[in-house]
Amino acid sequence: MNTTKKKIIKNPVVRRFIKRPSTIIGSVILLLFFFLAIFGPLIVSGDPYAVSLGDKYLEPSVEHILGTDNLGRDTFVRMIYGARTTLLVSFVAVVIGSVTGILIGLCAGYFGGRTDTLLSRFVDILMAFPGLLLAILIVAILGSGLINTIIAISFFSIPGMARRTRGMVMSIKKREYVQACYIFGASDARILATHVFPNCISLIIVDVTLALGTAILTSSSLSFLGLGVQPPTAEWGAMMNQAREMIRLEPIHAIIPGIAITLVVLSFSLVGDGLRDALDPRLKNI
Repeated sequence: MNTTKKKIIKNPVVRRFIKRPSTIIGSVILLLFFFLAIFGPLIVSGDPYAVSLGDKYLEPSVEHILGTDNLGRDTFVRMIYGARTTLLVSFVAVVIGSVTGILIGLCAGYFGGRTDTLLSRFVDILMAFPGLLLAILIVAILGSGLINTIIAISFFSIPGMARRTRGMVMSIKKREYVQACYIFGASDARILATHVFPNCISLIIVDVTLALGTAILTSSSLSFLGLGVQPPTAEWGAMMNQAREMIRLEPIHAIIPGIAITLVVLSFSLVGDGLRDALDPRLKNI
């Protein structure tokens, strides 16, 4: 076991990743939130949807760590369940949007010609709208709710991933080993699967990590505007929306979800920067 650990630490990618303190801090914060989202409901007791009007706006105490909201619901319990909702929506949306964007970028960059023109124009149409405005437009057309929020954020994630993947593929397909595959008669599917896509993975991982932070911010923004996840579902943006009417008298119920969103988005950014430095091929000799 010790030998395995030493080998992992000696790995240049891992060494560059853990070299930056900010990356370690971001990783620890993300692991903490993931732990709470997955195992929190098993640790905390209480129903996040149990209404008790006689207990509304209670001060923080041993029984209610962060107090209660306008309907007497435990704010801490709702924060735990809200982490699960917020992270789930963002992860599913980014996975769908990234897979779609990667496929578009691979096809456009590799085949070129009319395929590239058609797919690039589709991506240009999506990029013509500012990111959040595009998500709001899609939700306005489809309606609010959990599934429609995921669809909106998925479309929001497609353009950037498609453009970056296309650029990487256009660079990679000009290299000698790819040209050799053409000469030896390898199929397009084989070249894409075994030579082109694997060389894009490192940058795709970085882009997906950064996209997760943006997706969480977008999801929370939609819910705060009343267009995303709807009450009574526990979600950080929705919790801020419900607390804004009493923000002057009971600011904690809006501040706590806001701090959680800030920490998670910042942590994804720090980890994404760390991954970019660790996976940059130009740093292999460092």
